[in-house]
Amino acid sequence: ILYSMEVFNMAIKIFIDQGHNPGGINGGAEGNGLYEQDITYNIGIYLNDLLNKDPRFQSEVSRSSPDEILGTNNTTSLQERVNKAINFGADYFISLHCNASDNSAFNGTEIFVYRENSPAYDLATDILDSIVDEIGTKNNGVTENRTFFVLRRTPMPAMLIELAFITNPQDAKLLETRQYDFAKAIYEGILEYFDYDDLD
Repeated sequence: ILYSMEVFNMAIKIFIDQGHNPGGINGGAEGNGLYEQDITYNIGIYLNDLLNKDPRFQSEVSRSSPDEILGTNNTTSLQERVNKAINFGADYFISLHCNASDNSAFNGTEIFVYRENSPAYDLATDILDSIVDEIGTKNNGVTENRTFFVLRRTPMPAMLIELAFITNPQDAKLLETRQYDFAKAIYEGILEYFDYDDLD
């Protein structure tokens, strides 16, 4: 697939799902005065801008404004995100989230994919390494998970990134102050996977 895209000079299409909605419908986690849906929205917009400035990629986000609400309940919200990715013709699906725990000591970054030994797993590994190197979060690994809706229902390689723990004070500070850096790290992980040079 990658070879044919290069031959025909086609941009690789990446769909960025900014996890959760503002308000009560499919709302996200909160901690340390932060809300998951706000963080994922901002990082998604930064990543979308980086990818669309690179002629080798084309990207689209699930939420185009911070107050946009997708679906009428949890299931329809998730289905709408998947539908948008399919309608976009995405080659890859990246869902952004913040982790949370009752134990405020839990910290770090992890990525879930539907199966190991897959393009999604390989891309997720490069992205995770890039985030850990750039941001300094703990590496919690890439894990197979076949229960997440957006991993089960997407026909393209898909991943769910738990950027950091919103309930951990140190991680929360990173989520609050280094949102562009998270996006840049994901972008650079994508470049690494495709063996591309940074345009900067």
